[in-house]
Amino acid sequence: MGTAPKEATDHTRAANAPVTLGFDPDDFERASRGIVAQHATGAIETPFGVVWDVNRYAFIERGSTNPDTVNPSLWRQAQLNGIHGLFQVAPGIWQARGYDISNITFIAGETGWIIIDPLTAEPCAKACLDLANEHLGARPVVAVIYTHSHTDHFGGVLGVTTQDDVDAGRCRVIAPQHFMRETLGENVIAGYAMIRRAMYQFGPLLPAGPRQHVDCGLGKAIPFWVPGLIAPTEEICETGTELVVDGVRVVFQITPEAEAPAEMNFFFPEHGWLCTAENCTHNMHNLVPIRGALIRDSLKWSKYIGEIIELWGPQVQLTFASHHWPRWGNANVMAYLELQRDLYRWLHDQTMRHANHGLNATEIAEVLQMPSEFLAESHTVGYYGHLVHNVKAVYQRYLSWYDGNPANLWKLPPVDAGTRYVQLAGGADALMAAARTAFAAGDYRWVAEMLNHLVFADPTNTAARELQADTFEQLGYQSESATFRNAYLSGAQELRNGTLPSRPATRNSYLSAMSVDQIFDSMAVRLKAEEVAGVSVCINFDVTDVGEQWVLGLSHRALHAVPGRHDDAAPVTFTLTKPVLLAVAEGVRSFADAVGAGDAEADGDVAAAGAIFDHLDVFMTNFALVEP
Repeated sequence: MGTAPKEATDHTRAANAPVTLGFDPDDFERASRGIVAQHATGAIETPFGVVWDVNRYAFIERGSTNPDTVNPSLWRQAQLNGIHGLFQVAPGIWQARGYDISNITFIAGETGWIIIDPLTAEPCAKACLDLANEHLGARPVVAVIYTHSHTDHFGGVLGVTTQDDVDAGRCRVIAPQHFMRETLGENVIAGYAMIRRAMYQFGPLLPAGPRQHVDCGLGKAIPFWVPGLIAPTEEICETGTELVVDGVRVVFQITPEAEAPAEMNFFFPEHGWLCTAENCTHNMHNLVPIRGALIRDSLKWSKYIGEIIELWGPQVQLTFASHHWPRWGNANVMAYLELQRDLYRWLHDQTMRHANHGLNATEIAEVLQMPSEFLAESHTVGYYGHLVHNVKAVYQRYLSWYDGNPANLWKLPPVDAGTRYVQLAGGADALMAAARTAFAAGDYRWVAEMLNHLVFADPTNTAARELQADTFEQLGYQSESATFRNAYLSGAQELRNGTLPSRPATRNSYLSAMSVDQIFDSMAVRLKAEEVAGVSVCINFDVTDVGEQWVLGLSHRALHAVPGRHDDAAPVTFTLTKPVLLAVAEGVRSFADAVGAGDAEADGDVAAAGAIFDHLDVFMTNFALVEP
């Protein structure tokens, strides 16, 4: 399987020496409280293999010896995230935790289950529903609430309900305003690049072990499965909106541009229960994940938490979230919310204070240190987010990636810059000698910067690849942030053993839920503009199953789509359903095939559509990240 991970160096052993962390020991009681049952084997199996297996992480037990290859603070979080089972949160509400990176919450309504966030993967969600039905009594699923537009909060929906049940009105699906727009914008427009980068953030190809994968900070790991999606039947558009869901009163607070571009918290006034979605969890969160996403607004984020306190503070008796464990008791919950509120405000204000003194993002990330108030509590520690990364996100939101120095305005690309830096260093041997000296001194960040130039200048330089892998490994071992650890160790693995073969990306699993407009948007980012110079054409569509007319046009090397009409100049009009249009857009079939099979009708020249559809790019998986 290639080169095995190496031991911790003396520098890393010193950095990871056992320490007394001083965090609240009650976290372990909270994470274990109310246990009802556990999955019989801990392994969730399908005909295609095991999707989830808690046994992979049996080496991480409470009280186990902290290995010198894991940051002690992260080791504690990994123990907490390993606590799994079905838990009663309060009479009438339960959570299954530890069978996906996220939690699934079950609320007993008058006639069935109200489910909050049906996990990432269908088999995991089904296994948790089966566990609840077995131990709590079988109930139909009558409502699903998506707290926000990230995959791990809706991707397993087909494990708890069906499209037929939703269409028939037997199951409501409730989500925040613009849920579908934001879900598809993130997972389709930027989906292929984001999936590749997420392989580093979550480390799914790293074997579990003290020298490799131990945690994701926000939860244990991500399951191996393709996510699904059912579009919401109801959207929440305003804070204060109240619904009665299967006899249960719920009051909503919308929180756009906080942890997700479409997100909501909600309160159960008859019980004093508060769901904070992913806006308050037991770690400092990302203001932008390293997989990539829209920059989150830390100022709004802080104010939303403040709004929770003002809206419901005196009434809250417990708070639960889409990750981690609940908290009970008004005083404890309020202290938790206040510190979370102040964390995101501090990040925002202090980053911009230093920015207004002229420091750039990299400089601020070096200067700004976490205050003792936040270091005293584990729920404000960056196990998933990271201070240096969050500072840069705040800076980018206001001032962009550019730091104001014209030297950085139009930098050379990595291969060109790398080649010149190697020459400047006196050649590859001289640069390697300097890197080895710095590695021996434990100056790993500098080694990584030097060797990055050499690897990009000459990716066949085995000595450079191996030393860079060793360097990433030690940086990963020392990282308190699980996402940084996973990224470093994934980079080391690929430098040593190579990247998985690249192949055409499989069909995006979200596409069947897209609107016609979103299908055209997904096509537009695949247009090979260099092939359509001087081409101007429009195609008419009657999409019968949704009752819509569209014009899809190409001009000036860009696509545009107009709803509600046809263009008389169009050389062809297609009459078809949305699934047929989607199949052609994805290259699964052609218009000629669809017309020939009777699945579409064409009025005009079928071949004319080739002016657009014959020039759509194919994205490839596993593009290079740590080498050119």
